[in-house]
Amino acid sequence: MPSSASDRDTAPYAHETRVAVAAAEEAGALLRGRFGVARAVGVKDAEGDVVTDLDLAAEKIILARLQTHFPHDRILSEEAGLLDAVGRRTWLVDPLDGSNNVAIGLTAYAVGIGLCVDGAPVVGVVHEPVTGHTWQAVRGGGAACGPDRLPGPSGALPRSGPVVAWTQGHAVGRADPVAAGLRGRLERRARRVLQLWAPLLGWSMLARGAIDGFVGYRAEGIDFPAGALLAAETGVEFRTLSGGPFTVDATGPDTDRCFVAARADTLAYLLDVVGEARAA
Repeated sequence: MPSSASDRDTAPYAHETRVAVAAAEEAGALLRGRFGVARAVGVKDAEGDVVTDLDLAAEKIILARLQTHFPHDRILSEEAGLLDAVGRRTWLVDPLDGSNNVAIGLTAYAVGIGLCVDGAPVVGVVHEPVTGHTWQAVRGGGAACGPDRLPGPSGALPRSGPVVAWTQGHAVGRADPVAAGLRGRLERRARRVLQLWAPLLGWSMLARGAIDGFVGYRAEGIDFPAGALLAAETGVEFRTLSGGPFTVDATGPDTDRCFVAARADTLAYLLDVVGEARAA
């Protein structure tokens, strides 16, 4: 039975979710309206990852809402860095996931906001300005887009091979042998490997069952918890690259964020593929 409006209002983290959704959608409206005039204003690293004026404008909107409603919470944002506070709660903000896409006029980007308590994600919101869709999840409460629950992937392995999203962190160089080995093996045994430069879109696709799995190598910590929570709340399982238990967490080094995420037969298949790559 669908939950009533009053049930949703009293659910855990209902207020936090409403604020995060409103902030993401307001920022998304700005990004959509100014997409054609985005301007690169800086470079993050030697690999050429850019910061645009839209990153900064969207971040300003989100931070203002979060600081107004939750003045005692810590905030870690992609461009502003850490706005510190004492407490167990930390907001993670990626105001424009896909800046490199926007800089070249590619309409593949998203806004991500997550809330973690003691490092564990409890709220995840992903908004795609191009379609206007907002996906949200609360720990233990499932994942949804508006009134519709997200189904997650089926877990059945397609005969032609799975469609898999791939992400790697900014610190991973183009010639990194582990990343190259993993990508190469996936390319040979998957139907398609999506390298979107906007991992939040990959998580939303996995959560709604549009793709079959997700593999990450030293993934970025800002957007990972919100996106991973979307998938986890649809029943997606996470494993380390060696097949061991994996805990979705916002703390620790990027080497702790190497994972395989899928369900059932697809998970087993991807772990086999990753195992081959690591043994080569």
